[in-house]
Amino acid sequence: MKAAFRTLGCKVNRYETEALMQRFAGLGFDICEEDERADVYVINTCTVTNLADRKSRQFIRRARKLNADAVVCVTGCYAQINPDEAASIEGVDLVVGTDEKHMIPELVMGLLEKREFSGAKIVMKERDDLREYEELSIRGGMTGRTRAFIKIEDGCDHYCTYCIIPYARGHIRSRTPESIAEEVRDLVEHGCKEIVLTGINTAFYGRDLGLPGVEPLIAELNSIPGDFRIRLSSLEPTVIGAKDILGLLGYEKLCHHLHLALQSGSDKVLSEMRRGYTSAEYLDIVKAVREADPLYGFSTDIIVGFPGETDADFDGSCSVTQAAGFGKVHVFKYSRRQGTPAAERSDQVPGDIKNERSAKLIGLASDTAAGFFQRNIGSEQVVLVERSVTDPVTGESQGIEGEPDFVKDAESGFVCGYTGNYIKTYIEGGEELYNKFVRVRMTGPYRDGMKAEIIY
Repeated sequence: MKAAFRTLGCKVNRYETEALMQRFAGLGFDICEEDERADVYVINTCTVTNLADRKSRQFIRRARKLNADAVVCVTGCYAQINPDEAASIEGVDLVVGTDEKHMIPELVMGLLEKREFSGAKIVMKERDDLREYEELSIRGGMTGRTRAFIKIEDGCDHYCTYCIIPYARGHIRSRTPESIAEEVRDLVEHGCKEIVLTGINTAFYGRDLGLPGVEPLIAELNSIPGDFRIRLSSLEPTVIGAKDILGLLGYEKLCHHLHLALQSGSDKVLSEMRRGYTSAEYLDIVKAVREADPLYGFSTDIIVGFPGETDADFDGSCSVTQAAGFGKVHVFKYSRRQGTPAAERSDQVPGDIKNERSAKLIGLASDTAAGFFQRNIGSEQVVLVERSVTDPVTGESQGIEGEPDFVKDAESGFVCGYTGNYIKTYIEGGEELYNKFVRVRMTGPYRDGMKAEIIY
């Protein structure tokens, strides 16, 4: 039998899907592409925006069209927040909450053995019952990847006023350092060169275990033998300050890059979002870290069009973007999520204004990235080669955007990967460089990143 998977949303979802794929493969399933005819479709959904909800529903309906007799299982955050809605979609057999994903293989096998549809079965806990870490692990490497995402934490108790995720993911609960280290050792033994630590709110990792934060975990992973590096996917300035980040710089395997969520450059909006810091405090972190390493890479998220956001508030976001010199900015238009405090406000920003601000900030972010690339010219960096590119002129790639897949028959003569400070880098070379660390000298901006030459 065949099983197909579709993942929407964050790196945590991608990790959980990979773990489920391994579980199904262990039961004898062939894992096929999401657009193929399969006996089982598992859709791991997202609900962070209205668009994510809509995409989740689209993929659920698409699965049923591919095979009307297949078992269709819907899981993830959209399923947790809207279980009855998900169950009402024609053809859905199973709706599973965010903390019961480990049960999916067993539940699906039960349905395959007895195909008598009498309505979708819903299996999930209430939010207040989501208090124990659900063990899902990956063994033997992530399929076709040079890097592996490792989930170290689940849940969030911060409740930013715009965010639905704490309601979908439950309370903060951390994976034990021993379990994480065991998985890292296995992944490194199977050839993974970059370990990306991810979670719903990794800044709070270990608090429920009595740990002082993420640094003890970094120290343990840093001591594991092997040719690999560690990357933190995201931290929050709410609980992580300059002193914490500076303390991490001493671990040689940890990349000098951090995704540090800003969300707004307006102190008024930050307060109304319940973010817990000011724009000045945020920039103090960036300044202190850049004094220690001028080429340290920062990426961020910024929301435009939060309820009540004025032109002056938006200008604040633009000013902080320029001052921080981000290498990458993910711009999101505020999405009204029912059940959050911000959704109840009467001062919603019109869609055309959100569109205008989004376009302006994306343009500004492109300029700041170009400035960051310019500062890196002439520097020596280490690139992990991940995939080939086919046409350096048009920018078309045989790989899937966002996925570090390597294509053996690339014709351009370029391979591609990321530096430790997270610059997408193009190098002349071929398959012999795949999944290897290459020391390079950065020569100049190129396409969506930089070109570099190998230092022999």
